[in-house]
Amino acid sequence: MTQSILIVDDDPAQRRILEEVVNRDGYRAVPVDGGEAALAYLEGPSGAEISLVVLDLVMPGVDGMEVLKRVHPGKPNLPIIVLTAHGGIETVVNVMREGATDFVIKPVSPERLHVSMRNALKVNAMAGEISRLQKKQSGRLTFGDLIANSHGMDQVIRLGKRAAQSNIPILIEGESGVGKELIASAIQGESERAGKPFITVNCGAIPENLVESILFGHEKGAFTGANDKHAGKFQEASGGTLFLDEIGELPLDVQVKLLRALQQGEVDPVGSKKPVKVDIRLISATNRDLLQMVKEGRFREDLYYRLNVFPMHVPPLRQRKDDIPDLVAHFIRRLSAEEGKAVVGISRDAMAMLMAFEWPGNVRQVENTVFRAIVLSDGEMLEVSDFPQVASMVEGYAAAAVPSGMREHAPTHAAPSEAYIQAAPQPNPYAASPAQAPADTRHTLADFARSNFSDGIAITDDAGNMRKLEDIEAEMIRLAIDKYKGHMTEVARRLGIGRSTLYRKVRDLGLEVRES
Repeated sequence: MTQSILIVDDDPAQRRILEEVVNRDGYRAVPVDGGEAALAYLEGPSGAEISLVVLDLVMPGVDGMEVLKRVHPGKPNLPIIVLTAHGGIETVVNVMREGATDFVIKPVSPERLHVSMRNALKVNAMAGEISRLQKKQSGRLTFGDLIANSHGMDQVIRLGKRAAQSNIPILIEGESGVGKELIASAIQGESERAGKPFITVNCGAIPENLVESILFGHEKGAFTGANDKHAGKFQEASGGTLFLDEIGELPLDVQVKLLRALQQGEVDPVGSKKPVKVDIRLISATNRDLLQMVKEGRFREDLYYRLNVFPMHVPPLRQRKDDIPDLVAHFIRRLSAEEGKAVVGISRDAMAMLMAFEWPGNVRQVENTVFRAIVLSDGEMLEVSDFPQVASMVEGYAAAAVPSGMREHAPTHAAPSEAYIQAAPQPNPYAASPAQAPADTRHTLADFARSNFSDGIAITDDAGNMRKLEDIEAEMIRLAIDKYKGHMTEVARRLGIGRSTLYRKVRDLGLEVRES
């Protein structure tokens, strides 16, 4: 899913310019007129979709500072970039104190804004991932933290929330890589055991001769190599939740002891003379057909019915493809930040290809595939060629199965100069005439507007040839004078030139000025 950026500005022309920059960079622009509209949008149902806010500071009514004061406390992780023509030190200090992520002086170049947006989103992605990991480690992950918005996952989430209100044993079934452990962690996070231990055991990864010791513990000297007392996973999880993944891999003799532990609420550590009481919430998971294993004598029937009290089935990714765009967007944000790459999105063709793939490895395979694509990518958008393995297996895309890293092509955006990477405020460009200003400060959003779109200004003549720049400039100045009713100070500020320069251009171009 493309990240959405809220553009807040009372000037329609400025909003259109900012919208064009945002859309060009691969994001979805959401323009609103002024501070009141911004607050209404952020507080509404669509507000959760906003990943970044580009905020004008000086606006009538509710200004940018008021928006900051009201938004930041409720959404502390939402990055906000402040744009203003008034760049005094006091102003910078005030907006940063109120929670702004960056502060940019108008007129801003598209490159400077591009870098600011990319860095803000990268930091936010890392912060979100750190928060998610902290919640998981502390046992406070909830279903709201999961990327599972498809219709196929609705039933899973409803059952999970219902099960969280009880200590009933749960059996989660599903293919490898569908996210069974995350479902179990979310159940823990929404139960009364939230914040308590959440212990995970992969039963298929434990050596057969150590299964009993790892699960139930052992006393010192119980067997060769037992130099210390070991509590075991059941005792570690006491008071919280024990998640037994791949439960079908347990040996039959261990299944007997597991059944007793569940029925009696106590375990017998190896070498111990007395049982140990435990208080656990058991969640088990498997990618195998346990009922068929019962029929074949490879899984105890009594244990099966003890575990399968509250069954949950997690559908494979091919049956809930609506989750793929959100998953891909999430992995792009996280992995590009981790790898220090400039990837911000994925092309439509590449996403269409990923949607057509069956994903036998489910969510785990999506993550690894996106990881590889980010490493291969040279640009800011993932293309079909960045997924050679997937492209070779999807009809109609095999010809494009050549990594972009193996082809010579220019990056999507030229590398910005150091002047645009600096987060510190830049000198006010209005303090000097354009002739004295540094070259990079003259490449402003106004220049971008002239080259990318027009508001009643034709950039080609009747023959289809490009018009002279001075003719286009004259027309833009004329429109600006009309728009701001002859207020030359405001016209100069909006055009990003000095007032004396504006009067000189007006004189040289023979334009009439009628101040109202």
